[in-house]
Amino acid sequence: MKCTGVVRKLDELGRITLPIELRRNLGVGDKDPLEIFVDEDTILLKKYQPADIFTGEMEDLIDYKGKKVSRESVLKLAEKAGLKISE
Repeated sequence: MKCTGVVRKLDELGRITLPIELRRNLGVGDKDPLEIFVDEDTILLKKYQPADIFTGEMEDLIDYKGKKVSRESVLKLAEKAGLKISE
């Protein structure tokens, strides 16, 4: 992990502000979703990238009831259900 030298205090609501230079360097725009990960005493923020809920793949996604599923997973599920799909 690389130290940025930036220190921020939490406000009374538990929020922090990410410096504009850091957001620009990492390609994080206003209102971009961030994922939060915890590893022991470390908090990691990562720009959220939607992925297939079954495989984690990020290509060729379909939105189904608020969840992302790849076309490949849909075809495999159809096959597993005994359905014949012609493309």
